[in-house]
Order: sequence, then structure tokens, then C-alpha cells
Amino acid sequence: MTLRIISATDIVFEGTVESVTLPGTKGRFTVLPRHAALVSTLTKGEIYYRTPDSVEHTAEADGGLVDVVNDVVSVCIY
Repeated sequence: MTLRIISATDIVFEGTVESVTLPGTKGRFTVLPRHAALVSTLTKGEIYYRTPDSVEHTAEADGGLVDVVNDVVSVCIY
């Protein structure tokens, strides 16, 4: 699946991932390939994502939004 993490000033990451774990307003949640469509708000915390080479990466978020549709996870952070 494709992950895009963007901020107001930069594209933090754009590429293929195996999974992404996000700090949702109602708790952490993980998105895997073929996940159901969803839109959610994010709170301050770490975003964890695993690339196809099985390396786990992190990005810091002070909050934001996530949209999941058709194996594309779009995250807008601030």
C-alpha cells in the first residue's frame, strides 16, 4: 500500500509500506493492506511505518488527519 505523510511545509514520506500505526484520537490503530476506507483525526504522538524491507520508521505528529482509501493512506500532520 502507499503511504503519504505531509506537513504544511514538507513531504515527510511518500512510498510503499507494509503497515502504518497512527496515534488516533480514540487510541492507536494500525492500517494494513486492503484496509476498509476511513477518515480519522490524530493526536500528538509517533507514526510508525514498516517499509517492504521490514525496516520500521517513525515520524512525529502534533496532531492531524488520516484518510484511507483503495490502499492509499494519506496523513496530514501538524
